[in-house]
Amino acid sequence: MSKILIRGAKVLGGEPQDVLINGEVIEAVGTGLSAEGAEVVEAEGKVLLPGLVDLHTHLREPGREDSETVLTGTRAAASGGYTAVFAMANTFPVADTAGVVEQVYRLGQEHGYCDVQPIGAVTVGLEGKKLAELGAMHDSAAGVTVFSDDGKCVDDAVIMRRALEYVKAFGGVVAQHAQEPRLTEGAQMNEGVVSAELGLGGWPAVAEESIIARDVLLAEHVGSRVHICHLSTAGSVEIVRWAKSRGIDVTAEVTPHHLLLTDELVRTYNPVYKVNPPLRTERDVLALREALADGTIDIVATDHAPHPHEDKDCEWAAAAMGMVGLETALSVVQETMVDTGLLDWAGVAARMSFKPAEIGQAKGHGRPVSAGEPANLTLVDTAYRGQVDPAGFASRSRNTPYQGRELPGRVTHTWLRGKATLVDGKLT
Repeated sequence: MSKILIRGAKVLGGEPQDVLINGEVIEAVGTGLSAEGAEVVEAEGKVLLPGLVDLHTHLREPGREDSETVLTGTRAAASGGYTAVFAMANTFPVADTAGVVEQVYRLGQEHGYCDVQPIGAVTVGLEGKKLAELGAMHDSAAGVTVFSDDGKCVDDAVIMRRALEYVKAFGGVVAQHAQEPRLTEGAQMNEGVVSAELGLGGWPAVAEESIIARDVLLAEHVGSRVHICHLSTAGSVEIVRWAKSRGIDVTAEVTPHHLLLTDELVRTYNPVYKVNPPLRTERDVLALREALADGTIDIVATDHAPHPHEDKDCEWAAAAMGMVGLETALSVVQETMVDTGLLDWAGVAARMSFKPAEIGQAKGHGRPVSAGEPANLTLVDTAYRGQVDPAGFASRSRNTPYQGRELPGRVTHTWLRGKATLVDGKLT
């Protein structure tokens, strides 16, 4: 069994310690550790975190391998410090049966850059009309516990109630894409001053907030768990805060891009800034940061949404919605939350590893950096600053909103159960 000694790392941003990996587990954490024959990784000044967990990733396989595959997507994940990702169901065919989720699960096992946990569709074909095979997907080899029609909202209240009732039986969770479709027909960007000036169809905040309000009440009525995907408005924050104050079992996520970017960028008409939900105002961005800091928003999730060049390099109205995010997420969180003093690195670990693993029931992930735990780890050079160059991405797609932007932090190493998937910033 191979041994790796990580020497002098600031574990969760604390005092420097050594971490000894023996095979798939952490053997010891302390100072002055040594191990005969161990590979030594000098980590002075760097921060060691538990492997990151993304509850919201689009891997596109099966069906859209031109934009991403399980292999390229998990390589991108490892590059960004992730050891587990949850793959959304809007594939072709849709992941609404045990057969499809098992296919995605096994592809993840074969490639080995990170663990892949499929998310099952709530409704057949994401059509919002009939519940998918929730029980069969949960009982499959994939063991699905999270269900979502992400990309589309489960807008029928009866269907949503039935889904919440069904998953309650096995402790599952419904992850809602909160978008009232009738309020967003023809919408191209956030509804506000900028959309009015540009003459683009507006996407009102109430389209998100009204669904969240309905669903937290449904979750309370049923006594089930609901998770809010990519929350993006200040009003949504207040609804979730109110729901939690009542003891409703609701969790919520925010994306890195909603923590940093605003709708002012749409003035460029660059389709790289076209995303669902849309970029909001500076007021929303500040509210999201504060909510992530105080725990109203539980986690950061990337909503990594790769697209081929031709789907983004076109006029704004015709462009696909979405941004890649796995390889830049931690840098954006450092920029917006750590370097601003809103979170320390222990807080980052909570929101990007511990809590998402808990919500998604990712076994072996989101565990403390301590002896006896699985060696799922990421090492970060937090002093680094550099420009984002998508030409170096491991993802098959390049639709990043950060091209040429200087961001802090660089993941140098990632270990999945003691096996290095990234060494000195390069995939193994």
